[in-house]
Amino acid sequence: MPKDRREERTGFQESAPYHPDYDLQTDFVMVYGIDESMPERIQQWKEKGYIVHLMTGVAWGTYNNYLDGEVDGLSHWDEAQTDRHGEMILHGKRPVIPYMVPTISFGRYLADRIRIAVDAGVEAIHLEEPEFWVNGGYSEAFKREWLLFYKEPEPWIPPHTSPDAQYRASKLKAHLYTRVLDRLCVEMKDYALTRYGRVLRFYVPTHSLINYTQWRIVSPQSGLVELPSIDGYIAQIWTGTSRTPNVYEGQRKERTFETAYLEYGVMQELVRGTDRRMWFLHDPIEDNPNHTWADYKQNYLKTVVASLLHPGVAHYEVSPWPRRIFKGTYPSDDGSGKESIPSDYATTLLQVMHTLGNMGQEVIVSAEDEIQVGVLIADSAMFQRMKPEPEAPDAGKYDGTDPEGFQAEGDTELLDFSPFYGLSLPLLKHGIPVRPLQLDNVRRYPGYLAPYRVLVLSYEFFKPEYPDIHNALAQWVHEGGALIYVGDDSDPYHGIRSWWNHDHKDQPFGSKYNSPREHLFEQLGLKEKAEGIHRAGKGVVCWLDQHPTELALSKAGADRLRHAVQATLEALQGTERTVIPKHYFKLKRGPYLIVSVLEESITDEPLNIAGPVVDLFDPKLSVLPQVMLSPGKQALLYDVEVGRPSDGKVSVIAASSRIENLVQTESGFRFIARGPSNLQASARLYCPTEPISVQYITQDQAVPAGWAWDPQSLTVLLQYEHGGANLAEIQVDWTAQFIPEPATD
Repeated sequence: MPKDRREERTGFQESAPYHPDYDLQTDFVMVYGIDESMPERIQQWKEKGYIVHLMTGVAWGTYNNYLDGEVDGLSHWDEAQTDRHGEMILHGKRPVIPYMVPTISFGRYLADRIRIAVDAGVEAIHLEEPEFWVNGGYSEAFKREWLLFYKEPEPWIPPHTSPDAQYRASKLKAHLYTRVLDRLCVEMKDYALTRYGRVLRFYVPTHSLINYTQWRIVSPQSGLVELPSIDGYIAQIWTGTSRTPNVYEGQRKERTFETAYLEYGVMQELVRGTDRRMWFLHDPIEDNPNHTWADYKQNYLKTVVASLLHPGVAHYEVSPWPRRIFKGTYPSDDGSGKESIPSDYATTLLQVMHTLGNMGQEVIVSAEDEIQVGVLIADSAMFQRMKPEPEAPDAGKYDGTDPEGFQAEGDTELLDFSPFYGLSLPLLKHGIPVRPLQLDNVRRYPGYLAPYRVLVLSYEFFKPEYPDIHNALAQWVHEGGALIYVGDDSDPYHGIRSWWNHDHKDQPFGSKYNSPREHLFEQLGLKEKAEGIHRAGKGVVCWLDQHPTELALSKAGADRLRHAVQATLEALQGTERTVIPKHYFKLKRGPYLIVSVLEESITDEPLNIAGPVVDLFDPKLSVLPQVMLSPGKQALLYDVEVGRPSDGKVSVIAASSRIENLVQTESGFRFIARGPSNLQASARLYCPTEPISVQYITQDQAVPAGWAWDPQSLTVLLQYEHGGANLAEIQVDWTAQFIPEPATD
């Protein structure tokens, strides 16, 4: 278990004051929200030993004093994001909390508020969710920004009137949030350094590019990696995003594991090759309060395993709002009312949270590891998420509390984001490691594509922002890569004003193409080629002349993509490895074994995993000789033999506590366990000798602890409570029975 909080391996966010009942004992805490109580809340968490950050919303918040003109005497309600009918797009109704157009004035207001947090001594600031809704772009403030940004004689154009207007509006939305974040971060970093001699860090907690595109939200995403003032991100992925339905082989349904796998994947790729920090978020519940604990648990475990299958990230936000987890109530399974978190599930959650702090492990590559397939996507996918017809209905509104309410309205085909899922789920469902790759990173980082032998690309749902991207793609193919391009040039957004079809400084001869695909194929030397497989230098290109949505609508469509990948690899000279379908994902990170068995795959047979392993999702941390995992199930296991210390000493396998000061003596061992007060806790440790007594001391009282020794694995399970002081001292004796001293008056 990591002991140095400075590593900031794990953290959580909380808007409430400190309370021992949800003191998770992570490395850092993000105090949420700037109000009069904020300095006191910061001080409370500091006194408990935490590194303290601040998180606040950059697109929405209780900013009504600014909107009402109390700050500068001017009303700013025209800066609320507004749809084509003049309705404000709201995050909350009581009080009215609109999503904001991030003007210069609004940025100045945020800076004044953030300065208070800097004065209070926080070490980092998280500017959460820079979000501009696709169905927005009609407020007076946005019209003014359009005029300043595009510098054209014609005024603002309603975004719904054409593909070009929608695309340009979305580019402006991304620019506005990039601008406000850059100004805020630079100004506040300068303030902290000049005033206090302190280097302040800035992070952006954001949903994934996949989710924002599916939910019809525009955000800067990969553009922020070009800002030196941004130090990293939190990947805000949880069951609320990942249970969003999608279509595979014609069936529309929730596929939480698969969606989470792709979401975490694209966020890992966002920072690969950079020095930016990425934390993966998990949430044991979600903003929708209507699910049962059993539902929350099932989907939470899916997202945890999905994230752990991406070993490029080993830092985690283990929970937002732990107060609502450990103090909240949710519907019972039998419908009889609401209930608090089940004790066993609370123990499991804490075990997972503390295990996450130890995931900076070497990845063990096995013989069955196969070729990874990269599916390219770009920020511009967010720019074309409205039908171009002038009378098209608006997308459904999402108020930040009920994703299902958002999904209920709008065009189903658009909401499903089927072009992307049509390129990824057919491969993912057959156990092929699929990574959504950031296309814009191709031009940012030399060698970005080097780990991949196969790429899948379509310009039917996003566009390349710059022509030199094609130079890098063509070079990658010519040096031996396999590219599968899927597209029939039918997307109306091919006609927007951009570099491939208008005179442009990057096209000095005024060359025009009907789609960016034509320019790419010209760079590949395939200008006159038809559908099929073609050689390009040492590489191969396969063109499927159809819209990628068709690959999602039937089994035949999914099979066509799978066959294309296989055939393209077979045509690639010098390729000894092939894509071998399987119905599971399995990865070893040090002693940790992460497994997910897929539904809707090549077989319904369970997967047998040999032991001995410790089940880290089991509140009793059972040692199992083997695990049989059925389709749709996930496992996080600890390989007992791989993790066993070579010196045979006592060491921790897993615990639902932060373990400190582990000391072994001739007569046994002892340690300090820290965690939320009055919760059942478990720990399993390597133990070379059978104990004869175990006790824990909390609040100056010695209490016998539950324990069970497993002679086959030479491990011991300890069960105890942290107590009201958030800690317990555990003492294990293997030579003499502990006899407490008699109490004295």
